[in-house]
Parts: sequence; C-alpha cells; structure tokens
Amino acid sequence: MPAFSLTVPPMTLTVVALFVITYVGMALGRFPGLRIDRTGIALVAAILLLAIGALESGQVTEAIDFPTLFILFGLMVLSAQYAASGFYDWCALRVAQAARSPARLLAVTVAVGGGLSAILANDVVVFAMTPMLCVGLLARRLDPRPYLIGLAGAANAGSAATVIGNPQNILIGQMGHLDFWRFLAVCGVPALVGLVVVYVVVWLAWRGRFGEPEDHTTGEGGAEPVTLDRAQLGKAVVATLVLLGLFTTDLPHEIGVLLVAGAMLISRRLASRGMLGMVDWHLLVLFAALFAINHALKLTGLPAEFVSGLEAAGWLPDRLAVMTPLALAASNSIGNVPAVILLLAAWPSPPEGALYGLAILSTLAGNLLIPGSLANIIVVERAAASGVRLGFVEHARCGIPMTLLSMGFAVLWLWGTGWMRLS
Repeated sequence: MPAFSLTVPPMTLTVVALFVITYVGMALGRFPGLRIDRTGIALVAAILLLAIGALESGQVTEAIDFPTLFILFGLMVLSAQYAASGFYDWCALRVAQAARSPARLLAVTVAVGGGLSAILANDVVVFAMTPMLCVGLLARRLDPRPYLIGLAGAANAGSAATVIGNPQNILIGQMGHLDFWRFLAVCGVPALVGLVVVYVVVWLAWRGRFGEPEDHTTGEGGAEPVTLDRAQLGKAVVATLVLLGLFTTDLPHEIGVLLVAGAMLISRRLASRGMLGMVDWHLLVLFAALFAINHALKLTGLPAEFVSGLEAAGWLPDRLAVMTPLALAASNSIGNVPAVILLLAAWPSPPEGALYGLAILSTLAGNLLIPGSLANIIVVERAAASGVRLGFVEHARCGIPMTLLSMGFAVLWLWGTGWMRLS
C-alpha cells in the first residue's frame, strides 16, 4: 500500500507561522516580557515577510487598501480640527457638569458619545473625551466608572450607524463600495437601539452606586475651565457638513475626505505640524501591516481553499447563524478591526447584506469585553492615566448583557428587513 505524504513548502510554513504569531499578538495586545504593542507586532511581521521574500515591494503596495487609509487619515485631521478648537475638552466637561441627576448625566454621556462617534471615528472621540470626563466627574465626587463604561459602549454602538463611524466600517464600506446614506438606513436603527441598551444596562447595573468614588481612584480631580475657540469650531462644523454633502455626490469617499482634510490644514492660526501630530499614525501603520500580512497568506492559496471548504460545507458567514457567533468570538479574541481585515482578506466577495451584517455585528460585539474594540482599550488606558481604574470584571458586568441584547436586536433587524437570512 503506497505511503501518503503531505508536503508543505517551507515558505508557506513560514508565512503561516508569522501569520499565527501576529494574530496571537493581536489577541494578547503584547508579548510577555516585551514592550511591543499590536502595531509593533504587525509591523515586525510584515518586515520579516518582506525580508524572506514572501512579499515583494510591489505586492505590499498592492495589498494595502489606500482608499481606506486615506479616509481614516482625513477623518483624523478633521477630528484634530475639533480638538484644536477645544471642543472635545469643552464637550466632556459640559457633559460631566450638565445634569444633577446621575440618570440624566449618564443619558447625556451616552447620547454625546454615540452621536459624535457616528460622524467622527469612535476611537478619536473616546481618546479626546475620556480624560476631561474623568476630571469633571471626580470634581463632582461621582464614580467615573459607570460613565466611562457608558462612553465606551455608546462610542461603539453609535459608530455602527455610519460607514465612517469606526475603522472596520470604513474598510467594509470601501471594499463593498457602500453608499453612506444607504448604510445609515440599514444600520442606523440597530445602532440607535444599541445606545438605548447601553444606557439601560449601565443604569441598572450601577443603580444606587453612582456616588462618591472610593479606592478605584488614585488621585483627586480638579476641573479647570476650558476655552472654546468658536472660530475654529465653526470651521470644523462647516467642514463636517460639507463632507456629508459630498457623500451625496458621485465623488469617491476618500477624495471627499481628503479634500476636507486638506482644507483643515490651511490655517493662519493652527500649524499643520501640530494638526498632523494629532493623527493616530500607529493605527494607520497597524492597518497597512495587517493588509500586507493577510496578502502574504492569500498568496499561499490557503485562504481560498479554506473558503471553498466552508462554502462546500454550507458554513460561509453569509447567514446570521454563522456571522453572529463568528463576529462575537473574533472581535473578543483578536479585536474587531483585525477580525474584519482578516475575514475580508479570506472572503473577498461577500454579498451586500453580509457586509452590513459584518459591520453592525462586529462593532456591537466589541462591547462584550475590554479587548473587543480599540475604543474600550483607549477608554481604560486614558482613564488610568487620569487616576481611574476600570477593571475587566467591572466592564464585563455591563458589557456582556449590553452586547447580547443589542446584537440580538440587530440579528432580528437584519433578518426582518431581508438583508440576511437566519440559517
């Protein structure tokens, strides 16, 4: 009887090994004993793939979805205009001081965080708002933790409404050439319900415990007055309205966003170096490196074989019964941004309904646990720098029910409106 042997080229084994190491790093956030983060891990892996010949320089360029990066970059520049005007600090402080009742204050936090995240990238919103929100709440001797959970949850839920609300939606929109307003019509309702769920869950979980902070803080808060530059804010608001108007035209999204970003860099008062310094270059590098790594794996032919096997077995994520647990598991292991990049690299031609499902479900799934989304991680890290410790279990007590409830409604919505079949 002839012996059966399966040989795999050494280059393929090396590519798979680097791919696995990269996504283990995405799940862990860093490697024990090293101070290298997700961006560093992905960048080093991409460099190694280039060095060993698994990728050529031209293939790296081909792999990177530059329109997605252009949109991310442009939105970051627009957000920098808001930050330079003092809007984020002013907004966070006004939120913290807005209402006497904790219930109303939580409602304002959720509404503002979710609303801003639908127009500006959610990661930028929580990065800017978290410190001043902590300062304002500590000054009122309120426990910042439930409001921070509400801010993170609202940023994720609110960002699910639009094609520019978060990095994964931007990528999905570009890959599927999705219209801004059509996307809003499909995803806006479950996003709005998600905001309501965030509010209700946090309120019920922390009811009666919104008062004076105890040992979860490491310092005293003292809210300083915030100066709002109304001229610069007006420029940002006009630019945002122009951008929304451009989305109604046939102009490619990335060109419209770049035109607005270019206009923001032309100023007599704000230095372009300072504006560009507010861009999250680490996130852009992470995206570019993951594009390259996924492309190297694609060149081995393994993803195509895997997708063909799933299709033959009837397990493609074009059904809610497959997409929902996949989004939940992937988002809370490697994170929703890497998960979407990976899935779209392996499954290059999903139907339109599946793209909407992937956008809303992967985003809402990010509320489950702290590692589920970059917005959660940013809130926790920025709060810690402000002297407020938000623990994994504290977040999960709210994150798990708000995720399951909001995703449950989203599943019913996508099925009821006919965008995706259930099974």
